[in-house]
Amino acid sequence: MRRLLWTALGLGLAVIYFPLLVVLLNSFNADTTFGWPPSRFTLEWWSRAATNEGALRALRTSVEAGLAATAIALVLGTMAAFALQRYRFFGRNPVSLLIILPIALPGIVTGIALNNAFRTILGIDLGLLTAIIAHATFCIVVVFNNVVARLRRMGGNLEEASMDLGATGFTTFRLVTFPMLRSALLAGGLLAFALSFDEIIVTTFTLGTGLETLPIWIYDNLFRPNQAPIVNVVAAVLIVASTLPVYLAQRLSGDTASGGRL
Repeated sequence: MRRLLWTALGLGLAVIYFPLLVVLLNSFNADTTFGWPPSRFTLEWWSRAATNEGALRALRTSVEAGLAATAIALVLGTMAAFALQRYRFFGRNPVSLLIILPIALPGIVTGIALNNAFRTILGIDLGLLTAIIAHATFCIVVVFNNVVARLRRMGGNLEEASMDLGATGFTTFRLVTFPMLRSALLAGGLLAFALSFDEIIVTTFTLGTGLETLPIWIYDNLFRPNQAPIVNVVAAVLIVASTLPVYLAQRLSGDTASGGRL
């Protein structure tokens, strides 16, 4: 039974990660037709990608959108987590569900709804700002979940002891609550940025014309013969850029859960 489980695990991981490995190898493949296995390797595509204006412009847009959406998510997600975890009020569970729901909805439904809201109801032209707002709607969920989980583990004993000793609410938050929340906020922020950086469906419906994020740039140039090698390089960079925040967030969450050490 154990061997069967290990075999199933190995096959599952192979299905997921072997295509990613192929993308990484093809970014060094000297053959423009991507013959397999590669006959020889080159760094030419990497040097071209480093000077490709379209890719660099898309990268800048993705980073700007990701950082802004993450900042909004950290503020709103943390406030929502405190409100729902520390206070009891009528409709508390439905509100919690409404906060989590955006990440469970199909991206195309969210994209169409936000597109209609911005253009038809609010009369706002699509642009980077609308994409940032759209990304924040589901990035908030990641921060919210991280902060709620940490608040549940923390309890309120240390904060109560601090206030019993004469500390104000702000001082207690600054010296007691925030240090214990810091790693959860960082983990939530990293995951939110990775989620925003990779997003393509909602972005397609909420980003203005003339603007491209890196995933959209990859999709638009994937089937252009002269751009295909560069697309592999950009995709390889995207794999690394997406993996690193998730890895760091996992380490932060794991370290804190096991003993609170960073």
